[in-house]
Amino acid sequence: MKTLLVLRHAKSSWKDNSLPDRERPLNKRGREEAPKMGALLRKHDLLPDLVLSSPAQRARSTAELASEACGYEGEVEFRDELYSFEAEPYLKALSSLADSCQCVMIVGHNPAMEELVEALTEEYLPMPTAALAQIELPVQQWSKLATKPSGRLVNLWRPKEI
Repeated sequence: MKTLLVLRHAKSSWKDNSLPDRERPLNKRGREEAPKMGALLRKHDLLPDLVLSSPAQRARSTAELASEACGYEGEVEFRDELYSFEAEPYLKALSSLADSCQCVMIVGHNPAMEELVEALTEEYLPMPTAALAQIELPVQQWSKLATKPSGRLVNLWRPKEI
């Protein structure tokens, strides 16, 4: 059994319209909610073995703040292909992981995060910014994700609800 933590990036700022989308930072609420979600992981004893993230600034900051708050001591892997709004690149990245990773957190963008959760659990649930889904996957190897396993949604936390 593998555990996947799907974290949508926290709330970003639209203050500076001259910034390219990829460079938008977190706003004040986002800077508060990202570590809050990391603390939630720590509380539920969900320490990832690996954290993958989109390299967009808002996702990067979310991944770093949440990782620090949950006690993750590894390096966050920022992958260009995860700057995507579709689930397929996320599934492909997960399918290529080392099987020694039991718990992985992936940080990215909507609608890809909602699509990823739906693809793995057959449940559609809205994921506002900084929402965090915990999915149990009935696989021993990450490569088996290509066969679309029926994962189980264990939890979906939304910042306003915790």
